Amino acid sequence: MAAPLRIQSDWAQALRKDEGEAWLSCHPPGKPTLYGSLTCQGIGLDGIPEVTASEGFIVNEINKITCLDISSGGGLGVSSSADGSMKIWQASNGELRRVLEGHVFDVNCCRFFPSGLVVLSGGMDAQLKIWSAEDASCVVTFKGHKGGILDTAIVDRGRNVVSGSRDGTARLWDCGRSACLGVIADCGSSINGMAVGAADNSINLGSPEQMPSEREVGTESKMLLLAREDKKLQCLGLQSRQPVFLFVGSDAFNCCTFLSGFLLLAGTQDGNIYQLDVRSPRVPVQVIHRSGAPVLSLLSFRDGFIASQGDGSCFIVQQDLDYLIELTGADCDPVYKVATWEKQIYTCCRDGIVRRYQLSDL
Repeated sequence: MAAPLRIQSDWAQALRKDEGEAWLSCHPPGKPTLYGSLTCQGIGLDGIPEVTASEGFIVNEINKITCLDISSGGGLGVSSSADGSMKIWQASNGELRRVLEGHVFDVNCCRFFPSGLVVLSGGMDAQLKIWSAEDASCVVTFKGHKGGILDTAIVDRGRNVVSGSRDGTARLWDCGRSACLGVIADCGSSINGMAVGAADNSINLGSPEQMPSEREVGTESKMLLLAREDKKLQCLGLQSRQPVFLFVGSDAFNCCTFLSGFLLLAGTQDGNIYQLDVRSPRVPVQVIHRSGAPVLSLLSFRDGFIASQGDGSCFIVQQDLDYLIELTGADCDPVYKVATWEKQIYTCCRDGIVRRYQLSDL
């Protein structure tokens, strides 16, 4: 039987400060309770605190969490970290369910398939992997990229997936045959983020030069959006591979998302959030700038969106900027990713903590 471990409720805040302390206790069955403390010995260059424990306790590791997602039913969460592993956990209380191991180096991105039982991940080892959330087995590994995979997107129900890499390419994959169906784009610049969305009927996506493979499922009438390191935001037809637009921003684009069949958002390294209309993309609908910190994640949410930045800010924008909600707690640590399920919002941060926010009616 595992011994219950109790820890100071605000330990995350306490251990952010140099020489900050937090108490903890452990009560092994049939033995006296062991009391101790954790002490922060300083913050490393990577922003992760160096923590030591008093006698009787050991700090095994401290990891930054790089990405997270919540399953379609809201029951499970998945998070990836810089040690090459991912964790599946109960979304309601954070209880660990499975550990997924197989990547070498950082796992940059992870997401559930629509079924909620399968996970897609991409890592600095240039590998794309598919996992069972039920038994933690890796069922498929895709190889072909020449650089680390920075983001992925799932097409429809998941027969096909797309990946973007440091090697400058976006690739379409056939999950059933573990095969690459083609290079959708070769940008010559790192692809930091991507999104797939259904196009409005008024948008001309062009026609494919070659007959699409019968293994392509659900790519028709879809747009692929690429956030590039070279300050460019690229949109193209997923099936046609034809360009829709190329927009030049103020700095490297880190992330992007679709709000509708013609509206989209993209965030840059210098803190700009561009809202564009695919039908007339030359001039932004609006540019939102709240701070100069990098925009790290964007997510469509109800009538607006959620954004997170490198200075720890995370906020919900509703109905044309008329209504704004701040999500606090991350202090000055970058918030890498946001995921939602109904009224629950989950964030992951450089401090290694997943935070869950419960929203009342907006």
